[in-house]
Amino acid sequence: MNPGPQWSAEDTDRVLIERWKAGDLRAATELVRRHADALARFATSAGERDEIEQLVQDTFIRAFSSLDSFRGDSSLRTWLFTIERRLMLDRRRAEKRERNVVSLDTGEAATEYDSLDGIVAQETAKRVRRAVTTLSPMQREVFIMRVEQGLAYKEIATVLGTSEGAARVHYHNAIRAVKEFLNE
Repeated sequence: MNPGPQWSAEDTDRVLIERWKAGDLRAATELVRRHADALARFATSAGERDEIEQLVQDTFIRAFSSLDSFRGDSSLRTWLFTIERRLMLDRRRAEKRERNVVSLDTGEAATEYDSLDGIVAQETAKRVRRAVTTLSPMQREVFIMRVEQGLAYKEIATVLGTSEGAARVHYHNAIRAVKEFLNE
């Protein structure tokens, strides 16, 4: 069965999951192709800097090994974000146990800009990134999922294991805090 353009992303994912369960390894490759970039962006946005590719790979390994438990209550991408978030939390806990010193990656590549717009955009992006670092961990995750990943509140609630209303409140508070930071 070859999904056509009239199919939703969720329908296509369901078909690929069924094909993978039936032994079609190309279906797994297609699922990875469809979702790997979004997982990498999510990890980077959540503050991961090292071994992003390994984190994405680990997410798929865990997902494929427990695909039978995927009920389809949420989209596959939301489920993958949930798995990746748990892996990131596990990674952070392990790093914290290994050392109590937090290292900050401050290296940024210098780039030339042809216009003032580029410079202003870069400075604004830096200020927003700084503002996001001042948010509580929950607000930061909700903000990143909503703004950078475009997830709906229901999907955010699923990933974070909270209610849709709580996700909305955290997002509202995050936006307010970022605006206040930018107005200082």
